[in-house]
Amino acid sequence: MLESFLTGDVHGVRHDQERRNRNMTQKNMIGAYGKWAESLAGKDPRPLSFRNPNYHSLSTWRRKARNKLFELLAMPQHSWRINAKVHARYQYDGLSIEELSWQLPYGPRTKAVFMKPAEATHSRLPAILALHDHAGKKYFGFEKITKTSSKIHEMMVEHHNHYYEGTPWANEIAKRGYAVLVHDAFAFGSRRVRYADVSDVLTAKRCEPRRDSRKEIEEYNQWARDHEHIMAKSLFCAGTTWPGVFLYEDQCALDYLCSRNDVDASRIGCCGLSGGGLRTVMLAGLDPRIKAGVCVGFMSTWRDFMLYKCYTHTWMLYVPRLPLFLDFPEILGLRVPLPALVLNNTNDPLFTLSEMKRADRILREVYRKAGAEANYCCSFYPGPHKFDRAMQKEAFEWFDKHLK
Repeated sequence: MLESFLTGDVHGVRHDQERRNRNMTQKNMIGAYGKWAESLAGKDPRPLSFRNPNYHSLSTWRRKARNKLFELLAMPQHSWRINAKVHARYQYDGLSIEELSWQLPYGPRTKAVFMKPAEATHSRLPAILALHDHAGKKYFGFEKITKTSSKIHEMMVEHHNHYYEGTPWANEIAKRGYAVLVHDAFAFGSRRVRYADVSDVLTAKRCEPRRDSRKEIEEYNQWARDHEHIMAKSLFCAGTTWPGVFLYEDQCALDYLCSRNDVDASRIGCCGLSGGGLRTVMLAGLDPRIKAGVCVGFMSTWRDFMLYKCYTHTWMLYVPRLPLFLDFPEILGLRVPLPALVLNNTNDPLFTLSEMKRADRILREVYRKAGAEANYCCSFYPGPHKFDRAMQKEAFEWFDKHLK
């Protein structure tokens, strides 16, 4: 009897531990509602997934999926005439550099930098639209991935060291024989929201940060992070989405890049880390002018963004109702059979490793079904969120393979 009691107690302890383990694995960002929320999107594959056995024709599937995605993105419907103005031309570190800007139909002027090898004077070059990251630094834009002078802002020196192993990658790929355009994204750098234009209820009558004041810039970056939910809700009320605005503005930059007489418009790629990786997914997935895309540090699944890592991401990611039709990796998969490279970090706190690997399997299935397995590659690097020199090397070699 005593033996039976002890055995029962051991079993009880074991079952309690199993329950605790099970509860731990089931914990998520919305608690008891997680399992229900996950079920709302239905079973995988989604209705507009190319992995769905109902689709046999690549062109038929792509047309239906793209149309739905454009509908849900609700991009601003503005016509735009290329009107770029060059403000300065000079050479630095073996590169010919232009500082330029253009006016979109709304908001402040967009500043950008164009770079190419100084010796490339007459030929049309393959080109890269380089998409800068988020990193919670909205005061800065194109400076995050470029270096146009020996004197750069101390915060950008730190940024380059932290995310890019001290190597601003836009400069490095330009040196390999590419024309490179880097522009400020919506709500960053020259496109950032100014205190003076916002209600005093939100700004407490703050003055614009001075460029030589680290404290004021950091205060602005924190304010801009807090302002994201305001911007997102306002965009929804305007009938658009943040990813839709990103895509519109990135396509305008691509229009300009394609228009240049020193660029071969048939050989253009795009690349970016983090927020730039998100923009790569959208632009490379939906614009066939991008002949090679490299997404760095931004590939996972809607399940990851919903249940496990939503707190690490901004409002810039979300498109209402899209998860009912396509999983996140399948946005990039819309470019199949055009080449796509995905670079991940195994210790990236923005994503769950198992979901990053599931995203890789999804994309492999899409490319395999399209008979284009050789045009998709995914690599996992040790370490945290970054685009270091080893990752840059793989990205640049991918571009060389497909654009040169």
